[in-house]
Amino acid sequence: MPSGKRHLRLELALLPVILGGTWWWGREFLRWEELAGIGGAYLLSSLLLSPDLDLGSSSARRRWGPLGFIWLPYSKLFKHRGLSHSLLLGPLTRIGYLFLVGWLVALGLRYLGVLGEGGIGLHLNLGLRRELLGMIALGLYLPNALHIVYDRLDSWLRRGRRPRPHPRPHLSSSRSRRRR
Repeated sequence: MPSGKRHLRLELALLPVILGGTWWWGREFLRWEELAGIGGAYLLSSLLLSPDLDLGSSSARRRWGPLGFIWLPYSKLFKHRGLSHSLLLGPLTRIGYLFLVGWLVALGLRYLGVLGEGGIGLHLNLGLRRELLGMIALGLYLPNALHIVYDRLDSWLRRGRRPRPHPRPHLSSSRSRRRR
């Protein structure tokens, strides 16, 4: 299985290709904000929202610094290469988990009197256009897809290089008679 450093190197090496391809494909209609949105979300996802946050100790968790402990329950909820490594649901588990942690922190701050009454609701009317939100979503999703495809490709290649075990000889008839 590739190390976290190899995953990150691949993801960061492909960022200019993805940005260049996005610009080329959308040069007629994309705005610079959308290109910045996909690039920023891609970096955020590569550095801080890796599928390997489901491991007890990983370089992805260490990048969170002193806040890395918030991913401990996540690693207990999701086993490695389970749902967190799903192409579709993997990024949603991490983003949803992060929103839950943020909501719990806001709830705690409200209880302590730091936040007022309106401090918890999801009042996120940021005025973002659908196109920009789509590019941000794509930027969050692509590193996850690359990570998972790289894991699967590496596993597939390793299986192909391993010598296959010899087939087991059939049980002798005397052995099978004893089982009856």
